[in-house]
Amino acid sequence: MFDGLSGKLTGVFERLTRRGALRESDVAEAMREVRVALLEADVALPVVKDFIAKVTEKAVGEAVIRSVTPGQMVIKIVQDELAAMLGSDAVALNLTAVPPVPYMMVGLQGSGKTTSAAKIALRLQTKSKKKVLLASLDVHRPAAQEQLALLGAQAGVATLPIVKGEPPEMIAARAMSVGRREGFDVVILDTAGRLHVDEALMKEAARVRDIVKPVETLFVADAMTGQDAVTVAKAFADQIGITGIVLTRVDGDARGGAALSARAVTGAPIKLIGVGEKLEDLEDFHPERIASRILGMGDIVSLVEKAGEVVEKDEAEKLAAKMQKGTFDLEDMRNQLRQVKKMGGLSGVMGMLPGAAKIKAQMAQANVNEKMIARQEAIINSMTAKERRDVKLLNASRKRRIAAGAGAKVEEVNRLVKQFMDMSTMMRKASKMGQKGFARHGMAGLMPGGRR
Repeated sequence: MFDGLSGKLTGVFERLTRRGALRESDVAEAMREVRVALLEADVALPVVKDFIAKVTEKAVGEAVIRSVTPGQMVIKIVQDELAAMLGSDAVALNLTAVPPVPYMMVGLQGSGKTTSAAKIALRLQTKSKKKVLLASLDVHRPAAQEQLALLGAQAGVATLPIVKGEPPEMIAARAMSVGRREGFDVVILDTAGRLHVDEALMKEAARVRDIVKPVETLFVADAMTGQDAVTVAKAFADQIGITGIVLTRVDGDARGGAALSARAVTGAPIKLIGVGEKLEDLEDFHPERIASRILGMGDIVSLVEKAGEVVEKDEAEKLAAKMQKGTFDLEDMRNQLRQVKKMGGLSGVMGMLPGAAKIKAQMAQANVNEKMIARQEAIINSMTAKERRDVKLLNASRKRRIAAGAGAKVEEVNRLVKQFMDMSTMMRKASKMGQKGFARHGMAGLMPGGRR
């Protein structure tokens, strides 16, 4: 989501750090560029003004200008202020109330509210071991209640039986009654959305709020809608009151302004982000990690956490040992491709690596994308087990057979083999660099032209 903004800010700060000594005019020039970058990313103007003022005040201090590494100190100030703009600390969903704890989902139609309700229910049930009941209060959109019932079934989460003709207020009261009677820990109420904010929508949401007295009122915003999402969030915050924000479609090509503005404009923390279409694709929002990612510093902590969820410990240890010994083969590469898909795809993983902006640009020029990853897996699947273990066996006739079996061209097989050889070289370099070396040089240190 932050690729465009990240690329521009990285460029600004690279120029700043190359200058060595800094004057106030250098900082002012950099802040003008940062201001433009934020506005182009669709961040609200009042938020941008406040941000630039705070950074400038701290960045032109004598301690910064006269320090040994003034450029790096300015970047640290920007990172801290970005994190503060986003909320400083991660805020978890509130479960400290007498069960059943009522959660109320609000937002506009098409924002991903219903899917987010099911994602949160699955998350609470699997990670927090809570018994969750889903209830649809949307009697306006055709098949909205059936959609939530279907999503609940897919997630293995209970849903409130549908009673045709029942108004939202009665559905809410019945959901809470069932929740108490049947021992549910959390009841998630999916309210109706509209195509725009209107008086009827707000009054209906307010009546439901007064009946259930929600512990969490979560505003669901589509990150792709930019400033419109922020305007609507403020309307709900002012008229209904919200305790948190859920950003959806964060994996898309949004400019990121909604995420950077929503917290500052509404005062409510961003609690969760939707990073894909699957019900499992929901993550906690960590302001400091997102700030680091925006500035091109990566998010190794999140990457390690995500890897821990999809990679078996024994398999990871075996792979690490093979990489250190230089015995990494195409079978291992195929397993890595599969794990990358589980971790949110190539773009998701790359976004969490230090120095990823430049690597992404190189990958785009080389036409490396998610479809290419699928084709590479198909090519490796077309090989025999012996060929996967020993790439040297792949002569011209074998490559023709493999290409035909995968529905690919021989050139693609050759490209895969070259990438495998490059990857093997990178693995050996990473082993020599060690953790400190990787932290210092990032992915760029492993690429051609990087540290050797």
